[in-house]
Amino acid sequence: MHLLQVQQNCALNSSDVQSIPYQNEGMEGDRMEVGDLKQNPNDTNNIHVEVHVKSTSTAKRSDVKMHVLTLLNRHRMVFGAFRWTEFDEDFLIKHVQSVAIVDAERKPIDLKSCSLSIHIFTLNDDGPSTLNLEEEEELSAANHWLLPAAEFHGIWESLVYESGVKTQLLDYVSTTIYFSDKNVDSNLISWNRVVLLHGPPGTGKTSLCKALAQKLSIRLSNRYSYGQFVEINSHSLFSKWFSESGKLVTKMFQKIQQLIDDKQALVFVLIDEVESLTAARKASQAGTEPSDAIRVVNSVLTQLDQIKRHPNVVILTTSNVTEKIDLAFVDRADIKQYIGPPSVEGIFNIYLSCLEELMKCQIVYPRQPLLTMFELETMGFRESKVSELSLVLRDIAIKSKGFSGRALRKLPFLAHALFVKTPTVALERFLEAMDLAVDKQIEERDNLANCL
Repeated sequence: MHLLQVQQNCALNSSDVQSIPYQNEGMEGDRMEVGDLKQNPNDTNNIHVEVHVKSTSTAKRSDVKMHVLTLLNRHRMVFGAFRWTEFDEDFLIKHVQSVAIVDAERKPIDLKSCSLSIHIFTLNDDGPSTLNLEEEEELSAANHWLLPAAEFHGIWESLVYESGVKTQLLDYVSTTIYFSDKNVDSNLISWNRVVLLHGPPGTGKTSLCKALAQKLSIRLSNRYSYGQFVEINSHSLFSKWFSESGKLVTKMFQKIQQLIDDKQALVFVLIDEVESLTAARKASQAGTEPSDAIRVVNSVLTQLDQIKRHPNVVILTTSNVTEKIDLAFVDRADIKQYIGPPSVEGIFNIYLSCLEELMKCQIVYPRQPLLTMFELETMGFRESKVSELSLVLRDIAIKSKGFSGRALRKLPFLAHALFVKTPTVALERFLEAMDLAVDKQIEERDNLANCL
């Protein structure tokens, strides 16, 4: 799909977002208002419900909302985040893929006492298109997605970080839009709409940027019909554009500006591995790179300063090598969030989600329950088969400390490929295979370190 040919898809990606006081009797409360832009992060009475409508559905959003409320009315008590994917009501079976209570604390929730922010959305199945600058040479400046995208679906839930990281990023973007709505003078109170995620490779920084854009395109769809996601690769910027770098950088941001000019779109611009900008500038100043490199960097920074004036744009950046980022760029970042390797609890939760997926696919069979770390601690490690297997998983998580999120997600695959000799395996046997796979990864890591 062409970069700017998105208007025809607006109807598929629009959604209704309303805060509705839940009532056990009747579908609608006596108060109905547009969902707040800026929710109090300590307000546990506001629950977000995401309704994924099938792409084939022609149902009105109001009808979808009514049937979802009926579903929630029948399931008044839930525990933390909960997802329905199977329904016993014909309308929901025909039109709805899933209904999910999201970003909720792990505790019992009485829906009757909550305000529900209902977000109804349809995923865009188109893959990324390419943002080209020169038709003859077909120079690829960036990749572009229309949000919410099927390709990004589920990334947010799969990322496990220390408590509060994802919530803080959501609150940051909500505040930028809230301040713009209130016409806060940016000369008196400054914000640049720039997020910097930094940390070692493999911790999910790029994935988090994509997931954040996806989540916000759904969460803020009461005011933006759809989202746009533009991913710029800094390495290609310098490897291809030395000859006419300044002109091509300007062309790239002119393309982005066309997206921003559509006030119905919420635009996210990702600059991955932004440290390459700083590295090129330092090399140029030291005389080891052409002076054209410094013009590229200055042009990019100037363009970022210009587009930040628009209320419907967020600039996301990542860096693997923090020490290479100089103050010129760091000063532009409102949030500088470190993304490190997961904690033991985070590793446990990643492994737990992997095992649940394998049990759902009947690779690990039969399905057996496992306790969470919280449940293990609160139950006091009482003797049972469930707690015994959960403690085994906890020990594997402890041994895996220091692995990147990317390595952790790969480990169940390696366990099956290297140490499971049958297509289907019992949970106890698969945990043994995971333990062996962790040992092998540690051995390979040590061997590589010795070689270096």
